[in-house]
Amino acid sequence: MGGGPAPGINSVIGAATIYSLLQGAQVIGIQDGFKWLMDGDVRKVQPLRIDEVSRIHFRGGSCLGTSRANPTKDPALLEKTLASLRRLNVSGLITIGGDDTAFSAMKLGERAAGQIRVVHVPKTIDNDLELPHGMPTFGFQTARHVGVDLLKNLMVDAQTSSRWYFVVAMGRKAGHLALGMGKAAGATLTLIPEEFSKVPVPLEKLENILAGAIIKRLSMGHADGVAVLAEGLAELLDEEELHELGDVQRDQHGHVRLGELNIGEMLAHRVGERLNQFGIKASIVAKNIGYELRCADPIPFDMEYTRDLGYCAATFILDGGNGAMVSIDNGRFFPIPFAEILDPATGRTRVRMVDIASDSYHVAHQYMVRLSKDDFDDPKAIRRYAATAGTTPDRFRAEFEGAVVEG
Repeated sequence: MGGGPAPGINSVIGAATIYSLLQGAQVIGIQDGFKWLMDGDVRKVQPLRIDEVSRIHFRGGSCLGTSRANPTKDPALLEKTLASLRRLNVSGLITIGGDDTAFSAMKLGERAAGQIRVVHVPKTIDNDLELPHGMPTFGFQTARHVGVDLLKNLMVDAQTSSRWYFVVAMGRKAGHLALGMGKAAGATLTLIPEEFSKVPVPLEKLENILAGAIIKRLSMGHADGVAVLAEGLAELLDEEELHELGDVQRDQHGHVRLGELNIGEMLAHRVGERLNQFGIKASIVAKNIGYELRCADPIPFDMEYTRDLGYCAATFILDGGNGAMVSIDNGRFFPIPFAEILDPATGRTRVRMVDIASDSYHVAHQYMVRLSKDDFDDPKAIRRYAATAGTTPDRFRAEFEGAVVEG
C-alpha cells in the first residue's frame, strides 16, 4: 500500500486474498508498502489466511499499514525492491495506491521484465486518477459521505454562533473531494485549483474572493457561512507566498506536505484583516478535515466496489496478466495498461481534474454565494454591497472586481 489511507483498502486485501487462496495460490501481505523492501528487509511480511481477512472489509485503515516510500527515486532502490520480492518468491504483485504508487508499480513491472507480474488497484480519496466513464477511485465516496456530515455540523454551528468556517479538504492537484463535499452539503462556497487558469495565483486573489463572499452574504442579512477550500490551492501560490504558510516540507515523491501547511489559518487571518479595512468584524475559524476521513469505515458503495476490484486484480494476476491498473467499466472488469495512464507531457501518471466546463460544476457554482460578473453588471447590487462594506460603489468595484471567477 502506498500513499495515505483510504476507506476500502482492507476490502481489496480481503477479496484478493480469499479468491487467490481458493485458486490454490499462496498469499503474503507486505507491511508498509515498499518501505522495507527498498532496504532489502524481507521480514516485514505475513502469510494471509481466509479466516484472518474474511471480515476486514467492514473496517477502515489498512491491516498491512501504508507508507509513501518511493523506490523510483533511485535506480538502486528499485533494483533492491525487485531483489527483495524475488527473495520472497513473489510471482505476482498487487499494489494499492494513488498516482505515485501506480507510477512505482509501472516502473517495477518494467524492471521485472515479466519475472514478476504487477497489477495496480487505484486508491485515493482525492479521486484524481483517470478512470473510465467517471468511475470514482475507491475511498472517495466514503470520504465525501463522512465529510458532508462534518460540514453539516459546522454549518449549523456557524449559523448558531454567527461565524464563518474556512474548511480545508484534501486534494493535492484536483478539487474533487472539496467540491463533492461542498456541493452535497450546500456549503456557502467552494474554492478548487481548477478554477484558476493562470498560475501562480496571488494569495490576495483568494483573500478577496472569500472577503467578497462574506460581504455579499452579509448584505443578505447573514453573518455566517462555510467555505470549503481544496488544500491544493496552496500549490498554486508562488514560492515566496508558499513559504509564508510555514516550513515547506516535501515527501519522498517531491510533493509539498500540504497537511502540514496552514493555508486555512492564513486565509482566516488575512480575510479578517481585509474585512477590518471596511469596518466589518467577522469571526472566522479555520478547520482542516482530511485525516478524519481517510480511515473511516467504508460505506456500502466502497465495500462492494473494492471487493470487485480485489477480485479483478487477483484474477488478472492468476490468469497471467501484467502491467495494468484495474478498473470497472459498465459493470465489467477493464484493465488499463500502464502505458495508457501516463501523461506524455510529464512522464508521470495522468491526473484527473475537475471539469469546470461541465454541467455538474456549473450547477455547483450557481448555488454558491460569491461575487460574480452579474453582480458587477448590476448597479443596484454593487450599491448594496458597497453600503454593507461602508464604502462607495466605485471603490468596491476597484477592490473586488478582479476576484470574480466565473463557473
